[in-house]
Amino acid sequence: MNPSDLPPPPGAGGARRDLLADRAGYDEGFLGPVVPLPLPAREAVGTMILPYTHFTVVFRPDRRLAAATAVCVEGRELLEDVPRDDVWVFDPRLPEELQAGDEIYRNNSLDRGHLVRRLDPVWGPTAVAVRANRDTFHFTNAAPQADVFNQGRQLWQGVENHLLDHAAVFDRRLAVLTGPVLHDSDPPYRGIQVPMRFWKVAAFLQDGVLAAAAYVLDQSPDLSRDAERALLGATPGAPPPLGPFRTYQVPVSDVAEITELEFGPLPDVDVMPPARAPEERWRRLESYEDMVLHP
Repeated sequence: MNPSDLPPPPGAGGARRDLLADRAGYDEGFLGPVVPLPLPAREAVGTMILPYTHFTVVFRPDRRLAAATAVCVEGRELLEDVPRDDVWVFDPRLPEELQAGDEIYRNNSLDRGHLVRRLDPVWGPTAVAVRANRDTFHFTNAAPQADVFNQGRQLWQGVENHLLDHAAVFDRRLAVLTGPVLHDSDPPYRGIQVPMRFWKVAAFLQDGVLAAAAYVLDQSPDLSRDAERALLGATPGAPPPLGPFRTYQVPVSDVAEITELEFGPLPDVDVMPPARAPEERWRRLESYEDMVLHP
């Protein structure tokens, strides 16, 4: 569904919605070979396509969160000195009650986790880069994450940099697809369900040929005996317990299975070896050196 098909949000006129009307969004042909926007495999899942500067959000109004995002990363033109905005706003193209706003994150241990990483779309002419930076601070591009910072989270936040650093100088481009794993079993909190896992699929050219790598960030609690006791004794109204971040490299086909999203040609160009023992299928990452970047 296109946001232009919706009635204006309550209290907002058409002019307010036009504030984002010029956004072109994610370019499926950015790498040369087409890397399509990830969309639900089941037609019954309703989504809205929200374009921003250099990225697009595939939004699930029923969950008040994104199902997927897709961003074009031009590594040669990234402007790392653009200051953070840190002012989160609603997307005026959607009614605010369909978005997970500040009430989800207020007075608790949850962070607004960027889905499209703030730096990834911040490239090009300065005015465009500044606008892209600001665009990443829409609530439609956020999902609740544990506020702890550990090695797993550090790895997750640096995947794109690591891939760019290992790309050929003339090939410093990525198409990065990211989102939460939205399951019916996700625990409820303040009108939403908190995702336990997040996924990322990066597409790039390797020797001129399309390639892809996939990753999962897991913030599920460690349900040991002590954790179960803590869960049962949790303060009423508190967010669900979240565990330390664990980052895995996984087959693209597994991401497609757990998200029920379509990834076009990417499962067939996965850099992970196709035949792996079940216990090695999800590769726990302790450092960037653990990443598989070649078939």
